[in-house]
Amino acid sequence: MSVSYVSPGRVSRVSPGHAALHLARAASLAPSPHNSQPWLFAEEGHDHGFEVHLQGGRRMILTDPGGREAVIACGAALFNVRIAVRGLGFQPVVDLLPEPGNSGFLARVGYGTHAPATPEETLLARAMPRRHTHRGPFGPDPVPDALLDDLSAQAWTEGAVLQVIDEPEKLRLLADLVRTAEDLQRADPRQAAEIIRSAGPDGVPVGACRHHPDATPLAGRDYLGFAQYCIRPRRRWAGRTGTVAVLATPYDSRTDWLRAGQALQRVLLHAAAHDVMAAFHTQPLELPSLRAEIRTHLVGGRFPQVVLRLGRAPHTWGTRRRPHAEVLLHDGVPVRWRR
Repeated sequence: MSVSYVSPGRVSRVSPGHAALHLARAASLAPSPHNSQPWLFAEEGHDHGFEVHLQGGRRMILTDPGGREAVIACGAALFNVRIAVRGLGFQPVVDLLPEPGNSGFLARVGYGTHAPATPEETLLARAMPRRHTHRGPFGPDPVPDALLDDLSAQAWTEGAVLQVIDEPEKLRLLADLVRTAEDLQRADPRQAAEIIRSAGPDGVPVGACRHHPDATPLAGRDYLGFAQYCIRPRRRWAGRTGTVAVLATPYDSRTDWLRAGQALQRVLLHAAAHDVMAAFHTQPLELPSLRAEIRTHLVGGRFPQVVLRLGRAPHTWGTRRRPHAEVLLHDGVPVRWRR
């Protein structure tokens, strides 16, 4: 199905299926680059199926020119759909990239056999509204080793590897690569402006950026333009960096990006269920030469998809989600309206 917007014009109300609304609400809680929310969802008939599409116009054009990070975000939304289908008592039937000639049609999810959700699936579902992206230092309490082992197992379930980076030499290398990429992006006026524009009521909450982006050894995004004004961090919180990890996949196709997104969201939800949040530092993955360095020296030749820190956040900030009438379509038309 080709999805596109239709101007409302003279309209009458369309009632979406209850299940479709449930799935769209769950999917919309997924993380995305700078809260860009680059997705569209479509219902097939009356709760006969659910589709996940990439809305290319909402991706970060300069920081994500190939759309890899946007597809990963849609993969995270797809995982939420899968868990929401389990909450309805069905096994999800997932078809990735169902139309080879339509690269924006990322997945179709149907309803399989009846089966009650497992305790783990229920735990993940309850964690969806609790999961938030963190920016800045974490609290002093470390992430337990047992939980890190569980998170690695969660990623493995989805066909990805969560590689914890804890050796000092490798941590320094990764921090240097993040620093190099962030400096290059801050020095580019267009890229710096793209990041700054993403902060605000409909993007990254300004309050979530109250810490200087250089407050931890892994440089963060400069959402508020601190670097433009030569403002230095008041304090470096090296001891509150949290646990640094890289999520990687064996290959680097569009299908692998979707799998990376599903693995990421499974990890994030399991972490959130145990009061652990994540901060993202994907800057070096947006530059091919630096991404190759991470692939060669840190993840054993696998393709790095996400760089993140894990820890206990002293405060979390929710981000505004797009209205369901804007992201959920029926026959190419937002579900609240039809000509």
